[in-house]
Amino acid sequence: MDPTGLGLPPLAAAFVFGLLGGAHCIGMCGGIMSALTFAVPPSMRSPARLAGLLLGYNLGRIGSYMVAGALAAALGTLLSLTPGMRLLLQGLAAVMLILMALYIADWWKGLLRVEALGRRLWRHLEPVGRRLMPVVRAPQAVALGAVWGWLPCGLVYSMLAWSLAMADPLKGAALMGAFGLGTLPALLATGLAARQLGGLIRHRATRSIAALSIIAFALWQLWLMLPAQGHG
Repeated sequence: MDPTGLGLPPLAAAFVFGLLGGAHCIGMCGGIMSALTFAVPPSMRSPARLAGLLLGYNLGRIGSYMVAGALAAALGTLLSLTPGMRLLLQGLAAVMLILMALYIADWWKGLLRVEALGRRLWRHLEPVGRRLMPVVRAPQAVALGAVWGWLPCGLVYSMLAWSLAMADPLKGAALMGAFGLGTLPALLATGLAARQLGGLIRHRATRSIAALSIIAFALWQLWLMLPAQGHG
């Protein structure tokens, strides 16, 4: 299997990684989801309305991931990446997954330095997001989610390295879309049951299990690269 292609296995792998990264997503974005939920006036806080707003936030967020994936892959086409360079980028993505796992489990915080690279852009986007609040309508939620999708995140950056290796904008967008859909269950659950899930997600055992799962996934990705290196 070619790990740099975009058949079902890579899309499935991106989706699974999104699922496994749920602990980090909740830790980083769960507070935002909770705040947005509680900001809705009590008189408008019906289950149907809340579910619609939460879905809107996440659709906007995933849309931004897909745009970023397409841009990263387009850059890959301009760089005329060789097969060896594509494998190197996917290896870098796998290593970043391991670093992210260490961060999730609170074993090592070095990945914060990588996330700092996106803070300059976020400083310009954050005021735009604030002007969209409080959110009470679905179009507002989608717009705010689209801004939120550019929040500095090592988890997203590791997947963008993989998108860059694709060197095809449509494939890069599809990869990031699959990843975004994988993160959806955790963030929707957080928005709808913030108080109930908060303690579970912050528990050391939960974060450690998630971290070990991500490390196993990253090692699997590196293992898939070995046959490709041999043929190269």
